[in-house]
Formats: sequence, C-alpha cells, structure tokens
Amino acid sequence: MSGNTLQEIVGHNYGKIKSLREQGIDPYPRRFQVTHAAADALKQPADTQVRCAGRVVLLRMMGKAAFAHIKDGTGKIQIYVKKDAVGEKDYETFKKFVGVGDFLGVEGKLFVTKTGELTVSVEKLTILSKSVRPLPEKWHGLTDPETRYRERSLDLISNDEVRQIFVNRARIVSGVRQVLDGDGYLEVETPVLCAQAGGASARPFVTFHNVYKNELYMRIATELPLKKLIIGGFDGVYEIGRIFRNEGVDTSHNPEFTSLEAYKAYGDYNTMAELAEKIFARCSELTGVTEVDYNGMRINLKPPFRRVYLPEIWKEKTGHDIHEVLSGKSFNREALRALAREKGVGFSDDTPSAKIFDRMFETLVQADLEQPTFVMDHPTAITPLAKCKEGDESIVERFELFVAKMELANAYTELNDPEDQKDRLLEQVRQRSEEKNAEADVLDKDFIEAMEYGMPPTGGIGIGIDRLAMLFSGKSSIREVILFPLLKPVDQPQ
Repeated sequence: MSGNTLQEIVGHNYGKIKSLREQGIDPYPRRFQVTHAAADALKQPADTQVRCAGRVVLLRMMGKAAFAHIKDGTGKIQIYVKKDAVGEKDYETFKKFVGVGDFLGVEGKLFVTKTGELTVSVEKLTILSKSVRPLPEKWHGLTDPETRYRERSLDLISNDEVRQIFVNRARIVSGVRQVLDGDGYLEVETPVLCAQAGGASARPFVTFHNVYKNELYMRIATELPLKKLIIGGFDGVYEIGRIFRNEGVDTSHNPEFTSLEAYKAYGDYNTMAELAEKIFARCSELTGVTEVDYNGMRINLKPPFRRVYLPEIWKEKTGHDIHEVLSGKSFNREALRALAREKGVGFSDDTPSAKIFDRMFETLVQADLEQPTFVMDHPTAITPLAKCKEGDESIVERFELFVAKMELANAYTELNDPEDQKDRLLEQVRQRSEEKNAEADVLDKDFIEAMEYGMPPTGGIGIGIDRLAMLFSGKSSIREVILFPLLKPVDQPQ
C-alpha cells in the first residue's frame, strides 16, 4: 500500500481491526506472558522453548511460510511462521492482518537457520496490538530534528541511537546517585512552587494559587531549601530535580531542565571539585565513555581535571588586573564598560554590569576551555551566596567546571555569615532596581533568619544533568537528551 495516502492507510487498518473483532479476535489483548526477552532468547541453545513478544519491524511472506523480525526493548529476534506449524486458520490471520508495526506474541522452539541465525519456530502466535499508522521507511525514516522532537515515540521506534542516548542518561543519573549515596549524602525533595524565586540569577515562571490568592514562582534552583536542611542538622543532602527558568531556548538551554544540587557540611569548594571528579569517573564506568568527540573536539573525560584561577587567566586574556573592574563586592561599572569596549565586547547603555562581565568571560575565557577545566575564584558581585577569599572581599571561593567550552557545574564554599549574606542580597536588589537586571537574585528573609540560627562551613555544587548527558553522548543540542523538550507551537510563525 506504499502508493496510498496516509488517510487511506489508516482507514484500511481500522478496517482490519473491525474484521478481527468480527471474527472474535481481540486486537488489543490485556496481557501476554513473556519467558525470554529477545536478548535473553538469543543466548539460549537450539530447541529451547520460548515465549517472546515485540514489534514487527521486518516481514517477508513466502507463500506457506514467512520470516519476520520482532523487536523489544533488548533487541531483535527472527521468527519463522509456517502454515503447517501454526495451523491454516492462524496462518491466514497472520498473513492477512499482521504487518510491520504491529506487536506480536509468539511461542515456539529455537532453531538455527541455514544462514546461522537463531530463530523462533512459531507454534502459536497472538496479535498483541494492531498498529494503525505506518512506521517510517527503514532508510527514509524520521530524520528531521524538529519532527523527531515532536514525535519522540516515533523517534525512539525508528532510531536505535536515540534510544541508547536515553539509556545512557538513565545510567548517568544512577551513577550520580551511587556516588552521593556512597559518600553519605541524603537524597531529599524540596518544593517546586515557591513564595520567592531565589538561589540563582534567572527569570522565574510565575503562577497563581487560587486558594491563598497569591502569586507563586516555579523554582529556579534548589539551593536555599537545601541549605536550610544543612542548618537543620543534616551533614550532607542532595536533590536531582526539575528546575524552571523563563529564558531563551537554544542548543544548551531548555526552560525546564534537570539539575543536581548537593551540599556537604564542613566542606568547601575543593570538596565539591573532588565530588565532581568522582561523578565523572562513575559516569564513565557506567556508560563506557572515557573520550568523546564533541563539536569537532576530542575530549578526555578522565579525572583529575585542570584547575585555573580566574584572576590569573583574566589578566592573561585582558592584560588588566580583574580588581580594576571590581569595587569591593560590586562592579566598577565605568571601568568594566571601558574594558569591554577595549576588547570589542558589545553592550548597550542599559546592559547590566553582570551581563557585560558574563559576555567578556564567555568571549575571552570560556571560548578556549575545551578539555575539562575548573575555573576557580569568581567576582563577589555576581556570586551573592558564596564565601569571600580570605583577605579579598572582591573574589569568592567559587568554581565553574567547563568541558568542551560548555559549563557543566557550579560550586561554592557557601556563605554562612548572615550579616554578610543580607548585604550581598541587598546588592542584588540594587542591581535589579538600578541596573534593571531582571535576573538578579532576590532578598529571601526566611533564609537569612534560618542562617541566623547558625550554619556550619559548607561546600555546595550544582551540576546540569542534561548537559552531562549531552557530553557523554557527544550531542551538541540539549533537545537530543531531553525526551520531550519545549518546542515552539506548530502554528506560531517562524
């Protein structure tokens, strides 16, 4: 029926479903007992009795017999359906009603064909689900990225590589948990709906609660509630959760993403660097990936990773001491703008200082960070929740981990001085009001009050799970590693 329209094919298959029901055959039975997955069956010796099930992905009819491949979550196995073995009635049902895309359950003994392929000689077969829409053709299937993301079910059916990406993603998440659980961290859950959106520099999504009649925010980070748990007496906590930021969509950003945040009492940002390296090592073990080709770069993922210090690399790249663009815990706005102009980094009159600094960092520093690199020690002005370097209030103990020019992790020696914390957040409020920086952090009074009860020295880290999956799969688009990424509405103009 290759020449038929989609509407005609769908109508024809609904007709088959009707015919099956008229013959007393349920095209969608409730269950089928499987004794062997495809991969398990292929490990068995000939003459083993098996019950297998899967989607028909190849079908060759040959008069009184047929060969087909059925595929489940572990792989494919060949089946041989012979009229004399299954009986004339069942064979005619198979021949007339079963097609590529249908789910089929089979029972029979394994044998080896003349070509050496282990095959199920079918004694009994059951239609488990009659498909209505046709699958993409094998060599001309689902290849358009936008279509693949919108129709992920079909994408997974058509592309084994895509399926493997998400298997590896699951292994990565499992590996993260194994490392943290093994180090004595407690996995917890914190609220997604918040009275304030704090803990990061980002624009939140806003919603409304009908009962309390107040606005709520989708969380932009899990940092503040997790720190409250450290204050409450837990020595180590972590959460792998969904984060929501009302920001643009590009190859490395999706408004809804998955992040790990972990906090360890009595640690610092060096503790977190060691944790990050352990997580990378475990992910390599579970995925089998130690090197990866990423955007034309050959990346070695084996720890330990290089460490560079931002004040040093800033001077190397700009020829200026980083303190020239800093004024205590704030920016020296005029000096920062002058240096940006000198280095050809664009900005407008109303661009917030934090944005100008970020653009300079991305252009002059980040663009050269191919191999895994911890960039240590960042300006206090853009890091309101980290502890200052001893003797230098302009710089905090913070690192960002970059791999293949992409940020993978962000970690602090956490600020635990409530007075200093309040002053820092007030500076963020000033940036929000005076510089119109909509992504500046907010003043969370509840968090300050909690900190006033005493917070131990603490190290904290955030790791982007989606970007970790991108790296280990060698994919340069975040949409390739999120099962259902946010997409522009179909009817919205380009």
